[in-house]
Amino acid sequence: MRFFVTGTAGFIGFHLAARLLADGHEVYGFDGMTPYYDVGLKRARHERLREWPRFSATEAMLEEQEKLWTAYRAAQPEVVVHLAAQPGVRYSVEAPETYVSANLVGTFHLLEAVRRWPPAHLLMASTSSVYGGNPRVPFREIDPADWPLSFYAATKKAAEAMSHAYAHLYRVPTTVFRFFTVYGPWGRPDMALFKFTRAILKGEEVEIYNRGEMWRDFTYVGDLVEGVVRLVQVVPPAPEQRGAEGESEGVTGDTLSPVAPWRVVNIGNGVPVRLDALITAIEKATGCSARPRYLPRPPGEALQTWADCSLLERLTGFRPQTPLEEGVRRFVEWFSLWERVGSAKHGEEEGSCG
Repeated sequence: MRFFVTGTAGFIGFHLAARLLADGHEVYGFDGMTPYYDVGLKRARHERLREWPRFSATEAMLEEQEKLWTAYRAAQPEVVVHLAAQPGVRYSVEAPETYVSANLVGTFHLLEAVRRWPPAHLLMASTSSVYGGNPRVPFREIDPADWPLSFYAATKKAAEAMSHAYAHLYRVPTTVFRFFTVYGPWGRPDMALFKFTRAILKGEEVEIYNRGEMWRDFTYVGDLVEGVVRLVQVVPPAPEQRGAEGESEGVTGDTLSPVAPWRVVNIGNGVPVRLDALITAIEKATGCSARPRYLPRPPGEALQTWADCSLLERLTGFRPQTPLEEGVRRFVEWFSLWERVGSAKHGEEEGSCG
């Protein structure tokens, strides 16, 4: 099939595009190459994707409506996967305007393209951060998501609502997935695993918030991509296509909208892990010891995330299950190679426990 994927130079978009290409699909990428983190890493991802002849990409911002629509129409996609966004909880405190621009205006421009030239299925990335102050765990898709702790979460929740309105008005089947702390090779430098690994290998202090008393549902990127790929085939039916009573197709706990071909699905590992355990896994994979430096909990950061992934399993038959130690080992192997290349380019010494 023909896929239009936004954010293909990003961490998750790169892995999804690579999987789709390996499966024989055509992928048309769209990415703004923003300098939020190392653009060299983003370009290296795209270079890897360009090894496939069925990959092409446009470098532009979602906010540039004409360029986005031109690329979209050229792709003539059967499936659209919208992953591009301004990420980061803490950065949304410093630069909230970038979240309005990318996550709200950019998403609006894509939804307008989808309205004019409808695909068979639109899939959109959201985040576990939308659960915010919800005290009930594990987080279920039907739980309240009305108390965001960060502006990042607020914009992602708003994007969910926007996509529902468009699904209702224009009957474009839409699946929104909420990701839970994705990690793995080619990961983002602003994420904990990347920062912790670099500091540990260099013998530097590891900045740990809230004395490590924070829990995250770490989801290996390969598991997440598998979930997305399977959901492509699970197209939400419009209300008029359902049974006489408006039921879903026999799936318990489904989140199908009563008024639109729209649903939301968690994709997480389903196991909350304390930050201390992540550091232990890095120490084991690197053979180095961490030097912790404890800092207060930052504004906007949730104490814990924990996904109930039973709906994903009921819809697709798949449940993420890569153990943290295995996923961290794969990341450290990739990170060591990446740092070696970077060190050679800049004439620096590689980090190895300081």
